[in-house]
Amino acid sequence: MRILLTANASYVPPRGGATRSNLIWLDHLARGGHQCRIVSGASGPGAELRHHESIAVLAVEEPARRTQVLRQQIQEFRPDWVLVSSEDLGHALLREAQHSAAGRVVYLAHTPQFFPFGPASWNPDAHAARVVAEAAGIIAIGHHMASYIEQALGRPATVIHPPIYGSGPFTHYSNFARGRVVMINPSAVKGISIFLQVAERFAAQEFGVLPGWGTTAEDRRALERLPNVRFLPNAPNIDDVLAHTRVLLMPSLWYEGFGLIVMENMLRGIPVVASDSGGLKEAKRATSYVIPVKTIERYQQVFDEHGMPKPVVPANDPTPWFLALHELLTDRGAYQKESAASRQAALDFVGQLDAAAMERYLSELRPPAPTSPQPSSIESLTPEKRALLLQRLHRRKMVL
Repeated sequence: MRILLTANASYVPPRGGATRSNLIWLDHLARGGHQCRIVSGASGPGAELRHHESIAVLAVEEPARRTQVLRQQIQEFRPDWVLVSSEDLGHALLREAQHSAAGRVVYLAHTPQFFPFGPASWNPDAHAARVVAEAAGIIAIGHHMASYIEQALGRPATVIHPPIYGSGPFTHYSNFARGRVVMINPSAVKGISIFLQVAERFAAQEFGVLPGWGTTAEDRRALERLPNVRFLPNAPNIDDVLAHTRVLLMPSLWYEGFGLIVMENMLRGIPVVASDSGGLKEAKRATSYVIPVKTIERYQQVFDEHGMPKPVVPANDPTPWFLALHELLTDRGAYQKESAASRQAALDFVGQLDAAAMERYLSELRPPAPTSPQPSSIESLTPEKRALLLQRLHRRKMVL
């Protein structure tokens, strides 16, 4: 098979769980003899051909040019399947894939905020939602997210969890008496408001943060004001971070698709204190220390330096987080019990993952039956955008 993946995220280097998951799938397909390419965003200037092991990556910085490159690659590479990852907030790549490879589009549903449908969507779009609903396939990495998709879209999704955790063996860290309390990607949507209160309360405990795609300059300044918080460098090997982690805090306040980092910590026997948002409960696998939170429901029409809308963060009582962390830091028995339960639950989960599931799914997938004609591009525009387009066309006519 020839497989073309597209997303607006950077893949050289990869950033975030979605890109790591997609690369794992494509690595497996490439090792199986399938030809794989990626059209993605760039972490640096320019459009250039890069390589991630055996996968050609066309990393394009400018969004309009990225769409053109996707069109060219579909024409030249003639992929059997075009995998459109949900890291496509404006849905331009999804539209182009449907236009140039109708019947061959598979939607990889990672981040619900980026979907063109559903209550968590930042940019709902009826036409783009219909494109997803009529795609050859929709893949979700968890059952909670598959249920969300079916309820919001009326179309079932196939659950294929990426074999992202490796084959093991996984070191069982015994970190009750040492190590940091760690948060990944400290930011408003990930619950930095709760983390800051917890870190301030436990002034004698060292905390570590690994900045991510959501961490803003304002977040950094807030963290720097606390003397017991240390910024951790990016590590190629996740064990370089986990070996020194005592407890993971994940007080996420937005709707989570799953929680890959939760599973990575649990595999090493590291207790995780997480919110109950979205797929985090599924990732916790019925272990303890899942705390209910008031999640983000609204976003301002203001964007941060990463181009993300600023959320209206609801107030949450930090007391349950104080109590949970205090117990894990002071009660060896409670720590060891949660460590053992977390590790066993994670090992059971990872042990049943099938690395060949994506390859088998795509090999057996068939294009959908023809449906009613899609609306023209102008019909898919909002009234405001349609009026603006008509104004521009009128001005052009007057010039001519």
